[in-house]
Amino acid sequence: MKSPLDLFLLILSFALAASAQFQFFEQMFSHGQQQQQPQNTGSDSAWYRQTYDNAYCDKYLCPGTLSCGGWKAGEAARKIELARKGLL
Repeated sequence: MKSPLDLFLLILSFALAASAQFQFFEQMFSHGQQQQQPQNTGSDSAWYRQTYDNAYCDKYLCPGTLSCGGWKAGEAARKIELARKGLL
């Protein structure tokens, strides 16, 4: 029969092995990096105005995304219908 000290050491070794295993997988899946919260960025209207003024678009330049969008016949009606259905 084993002594209580041997039993305690056996349980402790299992606990340490399990702890090490979980730390390994945590680092493996998080790539060893800590998650950082994004910082709030201040408004920079000069950057926006310069980017908007320098953007080339011969169709419609969206002021929200600064993407250049061309419209095909019937595309506006289709997008409105998709927005009504909550799909856009």
